[in-house]
Amino acid sequence: MNHLKFHIVKSPTNFLVVICLCFNLSFQLSFAQDSDNDFEKDMTNLASLKPKNFATIDSTFKKYSQDSIKMKTLIKTSKGLNYLEGEGYGLNALGVIYRNISHYEQSIEIHKKANNLADISNNKEFEIISLNNIGVAYRRMDLVKPALDFHTKALDIARSIENPSNTVSYNIAVSQNSIGNIYLILEQYELALKQFEKSLQIEKQASNRLGLAINYQNIGYAYEAQGDLESALRNYKLSLEFNEQLNSNLGRVICYNSIGQVFIKQKKYIDAEVIIEKAYKKALKINDQFYIAASLINLGWVQKEMGRIEASKAHLKKGLEVAKQYNLNLSIVEADKHLSELYNITKDYKSALSHYKESVEIEKTINNDRNLRYVNDVIIQYENEAKNNEIKALATENQVWKSKLERNKKVFWYSMLILAVIVGVLVSLYRNRQLNQEKQILTLEQDMLRSQMNPHFIFNSLNSIKLYIINNEKENAVYYLNKFSKLIRKILVASSEKENTLEDELDTMKLYMNIENIRFSNEIDFEIHVDDNINTANIKLPSLVLQPFLENALWHGLSSKKDDKKIKLHVYRTQDDFIMISIKDNGIGRIKSDKINRDKFIKRKSVGIAITKARLANFSKDYTCDYHIEFEDLYDDNKKPIGTNVIVQIPTRSNVMRTA
Repeated sequence: MNHLKFHIVKSPTNFLVVICLCFNLSFQLSFAQDSDNDFEKDMTNLASLKPKNFATIDSTFKKYSQDSIKMKTLIKTSKGLNYLEGEGYGLNALGVIYRNISHYEQSIEIHKKANNLADISNNKEFEIISLNNIGVAYRRMDLVKPALDFHTKALDIARSIENPSNTVSYNIAVSQNSIGNIYLILEQYELALKQFEKSLQIEKQASNRLGLAINYQNIGYAYEAQGDLESALRNYKLSLEFNEQLNSNLGRVICYNSIGQVFIKQKKYIDAEVIIEKAYKKALKINDQFYIAASLINLGWVQKEMGRIEASKAHLKKGLEVAKQYNLNLSIVEADKHLSELYNITKDYKSALSHYKESVEIEKTINNDRNLRYVNDVIIQYENEAKNNEIKALATENQVWKSKLERNKKVFWYSMLILAVIVGVLVSLYRNRQLNQEKQILTLEQDMLRSQMNPHFIFNSLNSIKLYIINNEKENAVYYLNKFSKLIRKILVASSEKENTLEDELDTMKLYMNIENIRFSNEIDFEIHVDDNINTANIKLPSLVLQPFLENALWHGLSSKKDDKKIKLHVYRTQDDFIMISIKDNGIGRIKSDKINRDKFIKRKSVGIAITKARLANFSKDYTCDYHIEFEDLYDDNKKPIGTNVIVQIPTRSNVMRTA
């Protein structure tokens, strides 16, 4: 003890270490105390508000969901308050914690408690979540039949909800993904891929990186099982990219193991060993026994292929031990198969046969579950057939009753006639409404064409070109005549189509501005800027919708200005559902322009904007959001008008009927 004291005093390095440790411990205690204070505040708010939907609770408690002590506190407090949703959230989070450390039976028991609470409170969101969690735990235990039953039940409930929340939509993706995983176990790879693709579409729409990572991983596994190693590797790497963005160690473990398996099959043994060792270290760090077993077995496999027999044997035995301890049947089968091959290499045929027999026996239990699924399908088919027979029997009985009710035949036919007349009237009204709507659209398109093909515009443009001819400026005359003919052609083509691509619209506007600029002696500086993240070829909008705004900028904003005339058209995006088109001029401003127009003896009536608004309103019906137009007056520091900015907000996300 004295020696230890002397050593500490005399060693400045150790003294610094002690100080650092004390400081670190103090910091951690302070951080933990702050975290506890935050948790207590959140618990107080929860007790007063008692929200019913999952997303609201999750937004507050997700940061604590990996802390079993805090989740147990949440469960206990919610139970005392008779707050079923809070208790259910805590139970589901605790169940996931147990599942992630491979305590599957405890996980299932806890999720079932959460499911009972959801049933009592009639909360469909929490019922779907708990059913999916139970299914995942059973699937991790390779118990196919109960896993499929719980996921199917969750999916049926989720699909029965008319206006699903984001949570319900996400859980539809979870169900489909898990059912796809079950099809993988059953070696039904095409069916699995269909489920994963459905799930992937939901995750893409929600921009859920975790869901995308999971689905790309599973799609890769399906391709690997079918022997398409390049497609498998490509999807595994996509999954790894999303897991890196999420900083998920669990995701990295899964991807490292999968990529390592592909490398083994491609005989890239050194690359495989390196990446599987990374997976093993990460699996140990997160203490997930399922992936610890998988990583050990994969290490043993690659070392067997490299001829490192003793190292391979040690890892395979250790992986088998973990798999047996946690009832991981598929992992047991994999370890036994590799050990059987290993003992064959070393000519220990007795041990090879023993491991082979064990793998066959356990595989039979999985196959029995597979047979149960097929039997379940047969039962479903039988029930459907029985229902069809019942319908036929009812139809026969109905015929008997019809014969008995023959005396009421006249009443029946009169009723049918009246019903037919009513249906005919309704169909006629509906058709008439459709025709009126189509007529309105056609009228708008004709009005639009008339506004674009304005006689004054055509006459003035031709006069300007004629002036070039008179002045013997042949090149300018030919140049602008070509521009004018292209513009007229584009206007005529566009007028026959309801929609146009943004790319074509911008080309047409360039031509229009080139022609109009002749009348301004080419004084107008017109600029188009499109942000790099926008693909103009894929965005639709009503044809020639931007022309009235450019015309207003020219004739109301710039025509009365002497010099430095500029118009800038900028296409950009501030949110996923819209594109923004800004048309900014440095003219005299709307207030001064209105005054000038009021003072004119002959006033020019402009209906272009009104027609454009009506066309945009009709266009927006096929999209999830409506259009929006904003007129912004621009001023300098002295409150002097320096132009106008028109921002047209055009929807780009089509509604469900359109995207389906």
